[in-house]
Amino acid sequence: QVQLVESGGGLVQAGESLRLSCAASGNLNRMNGVAWRREAPGKQRELVAALLGGRITNYADSVKGRFTISGDTAKNTHYLQMNDLKPEDTAVYYCDVRLGGVWFRASRSGDWGRGTQVTVSS
Repeated sequence: QVQLVESGGGLVQAGESLRLSCAASGNLNRMNGVAWRREAPGKQRELVAALLGGRITNYADSVKGRFTISGDTAKNTHYLQMNDLKPEDTAVYYCDVRLGGVWFRASRSGDWGRGTQVTVSS
């Protein structure tokens, strides 16, 4: 079993920054990727950023140039640095890990748990 705990969200004004953290634990032997996803009210969950093999990054077009994903493999912790936040970034953010070829959170329907709430005021 895998446990993912997000932190670092909050209420900020447009243009400000936040750094989200994700602590992963459990059976992570096959972990080869980390990601952040978000769910805004009335919208589908979307991939925000992914880091594969510690080298390859992928970002949603809406966050390119503003968000940076990184990971500390020794601590099984990964981060999402979010700069120049916009009201449209308001959402619950969830971290995810890829085990072999399967994304742990994305493969699960229904409730993903609390995540960490990011609210950006204009």
